[in-house]
Amino acid sequence: MTDLSNLQPLATFCGKCDCGCPQLFVDPSAPADRRIVITDDFGQRVEMSADQFADLVADAKAGKLDAVATA
Repeated sequence: MTDLSNLQPLATFCGKCDCGCPQLFVDPSAPADRRIVITDDFGQRVEMSADQFADLVADAKAGKLDAVATA
C-alpha cells in the first residue's frame, strides 16, 4: 500500500476486520486540488479537492449513490 504516514486519518469505512479497510484522510502538504485522499484495501487511492469531496458527500446524502450500495 502507498505510504500513509503523512496523512491525517478522518474515517475508516469498514472497521469490522483487519483487511486494510477503505479510509478517508487529509493530506495537509498536498496541493488544494489533491488534499482529500480515499484509500481502498487494494492499495489504490483517490485524491480530490475538499470541494469535490463535499459534492460527493452531498450526492450521497441526497441518495444519488444508493443504487451503488445494492449493486
